[in-house]
Amino acid sequence: MEWSVNNAFKTYKDMEPKTMMDIALIPNIHPIDIELGSSEKGNVVPSAKPRKKTMTSVYLKYFETAPDGKTRRCKFCGQSYSIATATGNLGRHLSNRHPGYDKTGETVTSSAPQPTTTIIKKPQPQGRAPQVDYDHLNWLLIKWLILATLPPSTLEEKWLANSFKFLNPSIQLWPGDKYKAVFREVFRSMREDVRVSLEQVSSKVSITLDFWTSYEQIFYMSVTCQWIDENWSFQKVLLDICQVPYPCRDSEIYNSLVKVLKMYNIENKVLSSTHDNSQNAIHACHTLKEDLDGRKVGPFCYIPCAARTLSLIIDDALKTTKPVIAKVREFVQELNASLDISEDFIQLTTAYQEGSWQFPLDASARWSGNYQMLDLVHKAGKSMDAVVRKNEEMLGSRMLLNATEKNVVSIVHNYLEPFYKVISEICVNNPPTIGMVIVYMDHISDTIAARQPPEWLKNAAEDMAKKLRSYNNQVCNIFIYMTSILDPRIKCELIPESLNSENYLEEARAHFMRNYYTSHFSSITSGYSAQDIEDGGSVSFAEEIARKKRRASMSNATDELTQYLSESPVPTKTDVLEWWKVNSTRYPRLSAMARDFLAVQATSVKPEELFCSKGDEIDKQRFCMPHDSTQAILCIKSWTQGGLKLKYKSTEIDYERLMELAAAAAADISSAGIDKKQK
Repeated sequence: MEWSVNNAFKTYKDMEPKTMMDIALIPNIHPIDIELGSSEKGNVVPSAKPRKKTMTSVYLKYFETAPDGKTRRCKFCGQSYSIATATGNLGRHLSNRHPGYDKTGETVTSSAPQPTTTIIKKPQPQGRAPQVDYDHLNWLLIKWLILATLPPSTLEEKWLANSFKFLNPSIQLWPGDKYKAVFREVFRSMREDVRVSLEQVSSKVSITLDFWTSYEQIFYMSVTCQWIDENWSFQKVLLDICQVPYPCRDSEIYNSLVKVLKMYNIENKVLSSTHDNSQNAIHACHTLKEDLDGRKVGPFCYIPCAARTLSLIIDDALKTTKPVIAKVREFVQELNASLDISEDFIQLTTAYQEGSWQFPLDASARWSGNYQMLDLVHKAGKSMDAVVRKNEEMLGSRMLLNATEKNVVSIVHNYLEPFYKVISEICVNNPPTIGMVIVYMDHISDTIAARQPPEWLKNAAEDMAKKLRSYNNQVCNIFIYMTSILDPRIKCELIPESLNSENYLEEARAHFMRNYYTSHFSSITSGYSAQDIEDGGSVSFAEEIARKKRRASMSNATDELTQYLSESPVPTKTDVLEWWKVNSTRYPRLSAMARDFLAVQATSVKPEELFCSKGDEIDKQRFCMPHDSTQAILCIKSWTQGGLKLKYKSTEIDYERLMELAAAAAADISSAGIDKKQK
């Protein structure tokens, strides 16, 4: 439609209806694997003076004219078209949506659109499968809601629906309840795929727990599973996001967690659980350990989140500087909002040689933002003062820092520098092995103990040290020891002193022989059978030689751990999984143990989600999601991002093909518009 001064204020009624009907969002789309019955189409906006046009065409017998004489409706799917629509367009509709329509016979009965969802899973061998109208727009909107993490109620917004009507008056969006029903079915189909994939996992798995409360004051728990596959690649999948029933204590968390583990049939595979450090989560994991130990399923350990521990420690250090950081954050927000002020800042930092700064600056209240506030004052204090004075009329003098405030910032900045380096390493090495994280935490403990903070920072330093001791006490056990020594960068040489014990080494050796020698290589351990004993132990000479070889092999198996630990640790930049992949032939039994233990997680969430501004977006999406959409949309989004295909009733929806057809249709519309202008 061409808008000009003469027609800009004309109503739809004054315009030729053909112009509106020719604007289709994604017309003439071919049926693909998933085919859904569309909702009933809306009526076309009538023109002031409807034109009746006599046409003779082979296509018209497949359409019926409405009683008002203004529209035609397809007898196969019920799609409505304006009476002025060219017969060529009707022919394209039949060819694209109903291939083989001309072989159905002369008589075609009208098929009313189905309000419910229909799916064709597989073409039947007898004849052609019935073709049902594919509601492509609604399925594209399903994908959009998933990627944007928006509830179906978003599409109930009146102005959004009117925008689609502007493009094509016949567009009919599904009602909100139908979107919700489709999401629930997609969730069930994809969850079954996850369950089947976990059945194929041959190693132990580890889980991580995360918790949050929504705006409806509903308490949620997410359960994520991690493991290392046979190709030594790290794998991760979200198992569920479930509501924890009121009063949301440890017993409710435990029951919800067990329900998830049983749903996926992995309660016998779980090796560890990394929690969020809350007391209720700790008690729930302890109850799970007692349950698994009682059933003698195997070893199980629960681990505090190192990232959350670091976050709490940093908060203690920042308590004294919060008022100063608030001033600096206000200044940064003005820098990000004003191009003129930011250009002044860039020019001044260049003149004063105070570094190069990338805009927009991080102004979040998380670690990344807080440290950037300190960094800005520490490295670009002169430029900051000059910008505030130059724009004092706009910014005011409240953002100027006095000498005492600058001194406080400088001290805290230096005090937190080791934390900055550790957090940067943890965020880069994703996922970080728990052994390396233990080394980092030990380094921070030594740093805090060695420094002499000023009097006003001593209380904060004591609180920091207390939290670190609590973390170290929780991870000082044989389980973490075995996980750490299986990191070839650490072995026994970099193990912290509190964790390095001769008893632990012997326990690790015993665990290795008990769980990974016999279970993974049972054929090697075979000795005298019951029949041999009954026969008085008489065996052939060849059998005696074979048993001697087996005993030698058993001795070699015992030496795998000794040989591994006798070699020096590899460089810290070494890819741990790649190292084990290459050396698994040298250590066939020990590598099986490494596959299990190296999947244990040091953090309950990705470190960057906790320390960087990315976490703000995740928190906002979780907080704002209504209860009837939280589980389905958040799980489906995670699964699709992890590589799973979106499915409806076990049939894959080919969105790539759908988008290709949409792009082709858009190109056809553009070409048709150019042809009309030329005519």
